[in-house]
Amino acid sequence: MGDPRELTSGGTAPHRPRYTRPAGDPFAHRHLLGIEGLHPFEIEFLLDEAERFVRCRRAPAASRREGLTQINLFFEASTRTLMSFEIAGKRLGMDTVSFAVAASSIKKGETLLDTAQTLNAMRPDVLVVRHGSSGAALLLARKVNCAVINAGDGRHEHPTQALLDALTIRRRKGRIEGLEIAICGDILHSRVARSNIHLLTTMGARVRLVAPPTLLPNDAQDIFGTPVFTRMEEGIEGADVVMMLRLQKERMAGAYLPSEKEFFHFYGLTAEKLALAADDVLVMHPGPMNRGVEIATAVADDLSHSAIEEQVEMGVAVRMACLSVLTRHLVEPADENADECSRGRE
Repeated sequence: MGDPRELTSGGTAPHRPRYTRPAGDPFAHRHLLGIEGLHPFEIEFLLDEAERFVRCRRAPAASRREGLTQINLFFEASTRTLMSFEIAGKRLGMDTVSFAVAASSIKKGETLLDTAQTLNAMRPDVLVVRHGSSGAALLLARKVNCAVINAGDGRHEHPTQALLDALTIRRRKGRIEGLEIAICGDILHSRVARSNIHLLTTMGARVRLVAPPTLLPNDAQDIFGTPVFTRMEEGIEGADVVMMLRLQKERMAGAYLPSEKEFFHFYGLTAEKLALAADDVLVMHPGPMNRGVEIATAVADDLSHSAIEEQVEMGVAVRMACLSVLTRHLVEPADENADECSRGRE
């Protein structure tokens, strides 16, 4: 059978980085708490697993997870991430429960650890957690007996977002290694930026950061080991991928910007600025977008460059892959021949 990317419009057979995947379990982690520290072969394994699910609206027999329970514990608002985790779990056949924090005992003063112990007593198989504090997912992982997936913790990491971004890039460009990728906007407050920097540099991309000085961490170049630009035009010149970030206004305690209008003038992605990038530049945004702030509507909706809708589509496949991989030890091995998606189900 040919490469699965050949079955999908816009797909390109992937360039394989120069390393050898070792024998044994290709992903030996109990949890997915971040991208930092993952080996390239582990990232590639997750991307390859996600690629299988892109072609199937339901999981093939060998990846079904009937009888397992997934709890989505979201302490922050979410549309794309929460819904895609719900859809991913249901497509795998899992019993999926989304925990309504606003209506829970947390509002009555229950601590995060008490909540974790309560949920653990119900014996879920996977806990998907989003929290406003960096390190919350790690704290929960130390207190529960099930797999934990970090769906975003404070400014720290958002690993599944980085994986879906990488899958989108790999499908559209055929590779990640060697690409010039500009990450632009609110780097300071963005967990998406951190996870993408770790993943893309690990996979051999050349990453640049573009932001006003007030939205960059101190010593950003030393922290991330990437070039830093404070002029948008310089930062995206010749870029193969331009990834815009949302202004994280809910995490801004002070005055980081004179105004949104001024931010758009200097750092918003317009057609004029985009013309400085590569001719076949890919435009990305993790959402939700602030049109007219980070990105012009005409650029966001230009499907010749924009992959924003495709990112959302890849989110379901990536989260199916992560749920499947972290629970594969809980199910009986299935016939490997049953693991192929039939073309009729695409």
